[in-house]
Amino acid sequence: MGVIIIDGSTVRAFMNDETQFKTSVDAQFDSLDVNNDGVLSRSEMRKAFESMRLLEAHFGVDTALPPEELTRLYDSVYLGFDEDQNGTVDLQEFRSEMKKIMLAIADGLGSSPIQMAVEDDDQSFLKKAADLEAAKISESS
Repeated sequence: MGVIIIDGSTVRAFMNDETQFKTSVDAQFDSLDVNNDGVLSRSEMRKAFESMRLLEAHFGVDTALPPEELTRLYDSVYLGFDEDQNGTVDLQEFRSEMKKIMLAIADGLGSSPIQMAVEDDDQSFLKKAADLEAAKISESS
């Protein structure tokens, strides 16, 4: 676990670097596409949602929901990714939804920098955004 300092402009700069953003999103898609068929199924996305701990309430404590409500929640999120409603999420749909999510995060963060704890793995888009900003600062020094 590491700590980063981030704000909305950091996230937007990461998204505006099309090569970095596309590479990161594509790598995330590839890691989720367990059967390598080029699309994400509900079960592949559900495993990702569960690993992201979307329902974590307070510092590692998960929110308890009945299984049917949990399924409805995950299905709802999945339908947001499945733009053409064909039952699978292709790479273009995944890129599009990730861009919307990252824009929402940037808007939510605003211009006030915050400290955030992130996992040390290379899958965190927020960590990648902070690393990209740090690299640019190092290059200009």
